[in-house]
Amino acid sequence: MASTADLRRIEELGLNSSAPPAQLLYDGWLLRLLPGQAKRARSVNAVYPSTLPLAEKVAYCERLYRSHRLPLVFRITPFSEPSTLDAELEWMGYPQFDRTAVEVTSIDPTKLLPSPAQAMPLAAWVEAVGALRGSPPNHRASHLERLRGSPLRHRALVIRHGGGVVATGLTIVEDGWAGLFDIVTDNAVRRQGYGQQLVHGLLKAAWDMGARQAYLQVTADNTAARTLYARLGFQQRYQYWYRGHSD
Repeated sequence: MASTADLRRIEELGLNSSAPPAQLLYDGWLLRLLPGQAKRARSVNAVYPSTLPLAEKVAYCERLYRSHRLPLVFRITPFSEPSTLDAELEWMGYPQFDRTAVEVTSIDPTKLLPSPAQAMPLAAWVEAVGALRGSPPNHRASHLERLRGSPLRHRALVIRHGGGVVATGLTIVEDGWAGLFDIVTDNAVRRQGYGQQLVHGLLKAAWDMGARQAYLQVTADNTAARTLYARLGFQQRYQYWYRGHSD
């Protein structure tokens, strides 16, 4: 079983992979302010011990996010500081939503099947992801801005069928770990194996880039996706969730 230190490292890797260009440190809290689809890039992450009263900190965050025209969203993990933060935010009226599982596997290249996934330039890939998700232009622009600003190596892949992109995915590699992100399949071709082929391609790309372990983040109640990932050896290590008001 992974130690708390190991799990904290996985959490760091995930934060690094989703780091936006607009973020601040405030009394141990990492405040991220990039508009877009990814809540990880526009939420409060309580990563270090605090010294200020909680009510004062929350009020500051409310003002800051309001000034940036963003809803105030807190991302809560088993490592959030203080440890009572989740209960106190609930008492303050911030509802919980989007519980997410962080899953991990070792990459075994002998178990990876051939994949039709192909690399795509980042800007075109972001447009393909946005088209599959139905994302508005400003979300696509934020997505591209965040990825272009990352110092970490990445590989953006797609699977094409019938002349169009039917699946997308991204791997970001750091310190022998690969994070898998933006795994999206066209609704019209769900349950036809494209998701599995895409993940095999991402893991192969990650191995070629030096990664030996992989992690991903999946909505906890997404049974179909989690069943797919389990077949590929992924196992849950911890969960996180958000607290805040509707966008």
